[in-house]
Amino acid sequence: MTDDDPRPAVLALRALNIGDLLVAVPALRTLRRAYPGHRLVLATTAALAPLVDRIEVVDQLLPTPDPTAVPWTGPAPDVVVNLHGTGPQSHRALEALDPRRRIGFRCPEAGPGWEGPDWDAVAGAHPHERARWCALLQAVDIPADPADLRLPLPSERTGRVLVHPGAAFGAKRWPVDRFAAVAAALDGPDSPVLVTGSPGERSLAEAVAQEAGLPADRVLAGRTDLGELCDLVAGAGLVVSGDTGIAHLASAYGTPSVVLFGPVDPAQWGPPADGPHVALAHPTTRRGERFADEPDPALLAIGVEEVLAAADAVRR
Repeated sequence: MTDDDPRPAVLALRALNIGDLLVAVPALRTLRRAYPGHRLVLATTAALAPLVDRIEVVDQLLPTPDPTAVPWTGPAPDVVVNLHGTGPQSHRALEALDPRRRIGFRCPEAGPGWEGPDWDAVAGAHPHERARWCALLQAVDIPADPADLRLPLPSERTGRVLVHPGAAFGAKRWPVDRFAAVAAALDGPDSPVLVTGSPGERSLAEAVAQEAGLPADRVLAGRTDLGELCDLVAGAGLVVSGDTGIAHLASAYGTPSVVLFGPVDPAQWGPPADGPHVALAHPTTRRGERFADEPDPALLAIGVEEVLAAADAVRR
């Protein structure tokens, strides 16, 4: 990697998606504090650049579409930290850079030299994803605080309500008619509902808006980039979504949110318990495969009135 910055580098690998990056924010801030004389480089997907800028501790983004082949050139990084996974593939990708120090969960298949605890032991003691990556650093004597997740607010809050019906997999997508019923009930002069989503989710967002009786210009799916979505969430009065990236943005900005969980346990991926958030889940209902095409039975157990009651409670 060619760079004019003469400082030694700490390279952290986390080449995943929006929510995955946001749960790693406390760990990244910890690394910034632990290595004040280093430049902090984050190997992640290029599309996350607007979000990386808002975290405000990363000196450089290294576009990394494939976590098994980190495209680093130039002098070896001083320290590498695997925040991506437990190895061995991601460990080996960082090992190939010949760093002085290697921090990552213990992985015998990746060879010796890695400092870190056993994943299973940490997962048992720290169920939430944020806490697990902080526990990795704590195990090598780098103090970390999993509650250090908030991003600075770029603007004042409005009364706008963001309804986000999409998710990467069908198992996490609540039905259109239920999202539409929630959108119609929440929409008002002081709380206009906007329907967000990716370009690939535009037809889904349009279906929700049409059934809710919202005008077409309320559909923002496919019309906002990641930076604009960050600003929308930061300034919103409420976010209603499934277990997906926008829910983690709401947690990061302290925006009131109602998050609907199906196949995934909110104890691992849910919003902070002390924030203005409600995680709706039915743990006694059978959870299915998280990558399935159809809505999960536990997600379908959540009703419209339950979501509206949670929205009313979280906005008080």
